[in-house]
Amino acid sequence: MTDQPAAHMHVPSFVVKQKLTMMVNRYEISESDQAFNPVRLMALAEQKRMAFKEQVTFFSDASRSRAVFAFKARRKLDLNAGYDITDESGQQIGFFRKDFGASLLRSTFHIEGPGFAGTGQERNQLVALLRRFTDLSFLPIHFDFVDNQGQVLFSVERKMSIGDRYNVSVPDRRVDFRVAAAVAVGLDALMAR
Repeated sequence: MTDQPAAHMHVPSFVVKQKLTMMVNRYEISESDQAFNPVRLMALAEQKRMAFKEQVTFFSDASRSRAVFAFKARRKLDLNAGYDITDESGQQIGFFRKDFGASLLRSTFHIEGPGFAGTGQERNQLVALLRRFTDLSFLPIHFDFVDNQGQVLFSVERKMSIGDRYNVSVPDRRVDFRVAAAVAVGLDALMAR
């Protein structure tokens, strides 16, 4: 991993906080210190509820005047189609998709970015099963994304708060902040949290 170049926008840790609203899922993404205390707002995201084609746009600030990255489903109503992650100019910088077969018992996602590919899965099999068969909303949702050699690309951990809050740790310098942020928001949006 050390010979790999660092991503253009590597951020080692950040926080994703969901804001509760009636018609739109809103997310604040902030760079954080090592204790996951937010130190700098990086992006705001919105996802319309009940949309046929999933799309989430990330803006530079609350004015929503400048879109800085996004993810969008490749096809409507195709559960395995996946999501392209694009930069400010619309160029693809990553891709992720849910593996619906593997996710029946434990949610599983595949991810790709410049210089890496990997798989993310719920950390705890027992918690994954409990989430599927009970209505216990306080259960943790923790994902670890690893490359093909088993090295951690990034991890996403949900913390209890009003609205969901996710701490994202990105030890692999190849992973662009925008890719990790899109996937972290995607986990929440796609799992209907």
